[in-house]
Amino acid sequence: MAYMTAVKSDAKPAGSLFHSIAAPFTSFWNLLVAIGENHPINATIQKLNDTPDAELAARGTSREQEIRRIFAGRMVL
Repeated sequence: MAYMTAVKSDAKPAGSLFHSIAAPFTSFWNLLVAIGENHPINATIQKLNDTPDAELAARGTSREQEIRRIFAGRMVL
């Protein structure tokens, strides 16, 4: 008698119905996240995060004041 001990299959399992329905919404959400991450204000915020407090103090400003300046007109802080 011959027994098969190892089975190799390259077939991908079929996705669930939920996955098929959710796929467009997931793609749309990923698009919104990518747009938000690539907004120019994020580069400004990253630059502020990389700036030490001592350098901000030397300029005569604080982190809170810089955040208010960056987001002025965009939201109420």
